[in-house]
Amino acid sequence: MANERDFEASEKTYWVFGYGSLIWNPGFSFLGAQLGLLRGAHRSLSIISHHHRGTRDVPGLVFGLTRGGSCRGMAFEVCANAWAEVRAYLDARELVTAVYRDVWRPVTLADGRRVRALTYVVDESHEQFAGQLSPEEQVAMIRAGVGISGRNVDYVLNTAHHLSQLGIKDQALMRLARQLEAEGLPGAGTGQAA
Repeated sequence: MANERDFEASEKTYWVFGYGSLIWNPGFSFLGAQLGLLRGAHRSLSIISHHHRGTRDVPGLVFGLTRGGSCRGMAFEVCANAWAEVRAYLDARELVTAVYRDVWRPVTLADGRRVRALTYVVDESHEQFAGQLSPEEQVAMIRAGVGISGRNVDYVLNTAHHLSQLGIKDQALMRLARQLEAEGLPGAGTGQAA
């Protein structure tokens, strides 16, 4: 579990780094948000979902931050007074199983500042870590997955759409999104943020 003592006592705000559904559905109040760059990890569809976007019988596939490279995402600034509530919400949402680890990582903001942000990264030793799947394997899981937060295909297409709107280039994700949209899946591309 990430250590909040990493922050100096004078901190007035906290930061959260989002790279998947947090970008388009943060679910918490924040003071402001801007693009951010995290180095040392990259966004990948590498986590088997038994909860939010799939079930144990028909698992889905969700994003994680895996080692190496860098990731552009959204950095959310949270007021210190709201931090306990926001942190509890994020832990309940992201730490359903131990496939994610909560860590503090440096993020470079669009305005040039460098902050430490709460970030959820993959535990690559966890059984839900799928590793590097082929595009065909990814599409099959995404097409089939439905969990308590909705259809897996909506999750992937919403993320691709919002990254594109923000000017964030993720070529592998965009290729996958084009393939899913070309298949004419019912409801694909509707922008539903379930």
